[in-house]
Amino acid sequence: MRIFFVLCWPLAAALFCGCEAPNKPQQPQSIPKAPPAAPENADKLTLPDAVPVLAPAAATASNRKVLSLFDGESLAGWEPTNFGGEGECRAEDGKLIIESGYPMSGVTSTRSDLPKSNYEISLEVQRTTGIDFFCGLTFPVNDSHCSLILGGWAGTVVGLSNIDDQDASRNETRKLMRFEKHRWYKVKVRVEPQRIQAWIDEEQMVDQDITGRKISLRNETLPSRPLGICNFETTSEFKHIELVELPND
Repeated sequence: MRIFFVLCWPLAAALFCGCEAPNKPQQPQSIPKAPPAAPENADKLTLPDAVPVLAPAAATASNRKVLSLFDGESLAGWEPTNFGGEGECRAEDGKLIIESGYPMSGVTSTRSDLPKSNYEISLEVQRTTGIDFFCGLTFPVNDSHCSLILGGWAGTVVGLSNIDDQDASRNETRKLMRFEKHRWYKVKVRVEPQRIQAWIDEEQMVDQDITGRKISLRNETLPSRPLGICNFETTSEFKHIELVELPND
């Protein structure tokens, strides 16, 4: 009996004193509970305060009227301009080709539905021969007309003719630009009641306030009215000629 008491005493002491018994196995760690299952119609839930995604502005419908001025196959809507000494004008391979004249060649629109303001006209043009202006674009401006000249005065002048009777080489719209042969340039002119703007390959070249200014043409380009395209002792080609009517704000 004494021997049994001696052997069992350490275990009994541990139980009564709150001590850990020798070789006591560790308690297993608690296992985290799994998150609650998603409801069966979770794919149909919507956020009540969700903000709608707006379509890009470029994708919204536009009320602008677009007129295609050149069909790429014929001179329908155009007639050769009677400058005297003009070269041949023809449609070929989707292009309007205006051959070199002595000194000028061109075409004039025969349309009767052209606006006088709040519109844009755009085209692409390249010079193939010659060194002088390869694009003289004449267009209506309110009750008058004006011309945008590209490559004038021996090939580099860009500007409007005329502002207060001063042509593109002498008024404040004059800029110099080097043009390459056989390279297409994108041209856009915007006409508003008080302003004329022009771009070449997205670079703005003209931003002219015409309030109180006299807008007119050089005498040589009078036959291009109301809308015409001409060149000076060069051969040039045109395509994608369009007019877009702008809303009257």
